[in-house]
Amino acid sequence: MRLIQILEREVWDMDPVPTHQTFTASKNGGILVGAFHEGKLVGYSYGFAGFKDGKSYLCSHMMGIHPDFQSSGIGRMLKEEQRKAAKDIGYDLIQWTFDPLESRNAYLNTTRLNGICSTYLENCYGEMDDGLNRGLPTDRLQIEWWISSAHVENKWHPEGMRFVTPFRTHRSEFGHPVLEVNGDELEGDMEAYEVPIPKAFQTIKKEEPELALDWRLKIRGIFQALFGRGYVLIGVRKIEDVVQYYRFIPKEMVSLEKAERGEAL
Repeated sequence: MRLIQILEREVWDMDPVPTHQTFTASKNGGILVGAFHEGKLVGYSYGFAGFKDGKSYLCSHMMGIHPDFQSSGIGRMLKEEQRKAAKDIGYDLIQWTFDPLESRNAYLNTTRLNGICSTYLENCYGEMDDGLNRGLPTDRLQIEWWISSAHVENKWHPEGMRFVTPFRTHRSEFGHPVLEVNGDELEGDMEAYEVPIPKAFQTIKKEEPELALDWRLKIRGIFQALFGRGYVLIGVRKIEDVVQYYRFIPKEMVSLEKAERGEAL
């Protein structure tokens, strides 16, 4: 837990969670998982027990990877280990939040882990002054990871669906993507949608903060409209460009019931 505090400062440049909090959480349904390289902690996840509407779940509050070890698969390994520990305790749902404009996180959470999202939280944490969140509303997507469902166990992804991409982008003078929104792109009910998201949002924040805010507010409206019409975020299509594409399908297509024994691949 003390090693986690050191890593927290390196990753987020903010005061760490007190060890008396993480210790108490771990004794009461919480789960801490660490990734080590040559005896050094290089990644961790921390979650505590949650309860809402008569149902318990694991609230996965933080996951951090040392900058030298990011994009190396450690995040996925931490989540899979967290899933095993959660199932052993008796959870069937893990929830957490992430920035809607961090496409790398979205790819892990949805395409890799088969989490889903239909909840958009405006300015979730209020104003934050750490290096990653400074200067923008802290909007978040809430991921639901139904760890015993057929959707997760079978690593289901839609096949043969026609995804409509109604939104276009162009480049700013810095070469960053600019989202074009006319207001009528979501008219009608299509089978599935794709929405462009910047590939490197942190770079946009540093070089064009006004454009970063523009992305924040436009995506807020688009996602809230899609969720309000019963669509759910289920994956990310990665391409070699300055944008990636988030994929939305009707929620009723996602099998969230518990997988039958022997059903998982």
